[in-house]
Amino acid sequence: MTAALIPEPEPGAESGAEPEPGHTSHEDRGPADRSELTERDRAVLAVEKRSWPGPGAKERVIRERLGISPTRYYQLLGALIDDPLALVHDPVTVNRLRRIRDARRARR
Repeated sequence: MTAALIPEPEPGAESGAEPEPGHTSHEDRGPADRSELTERDRAVLAVEKRSWPGPGAKERVIRERLGISPTRYYQLLGALIDDPLALVHDPVTVNRLRRIRDARRARR
């Protein structure tokens, strides 16, 4: 690899610093730089694909299996709805979520 292809670190960034919890590697890059969803993104879509008897069961699975809060889960899900890679990975779920979102926006 040439030096021109290696990005310069951001000013004030500590070398060897761990990413903050819930941070995915593709958040720093544009969509053109990645070719597939992260494992966590696929897991978020898998949780959303299931039907749940109530919100408590879903929130428990979000915390236990994904290791994130329900608030963070819905933030990630909101971003995934607009991600073309998510649409390719699970078009049925993503299109269902887009329809729900659009219907809610239309009511406002």
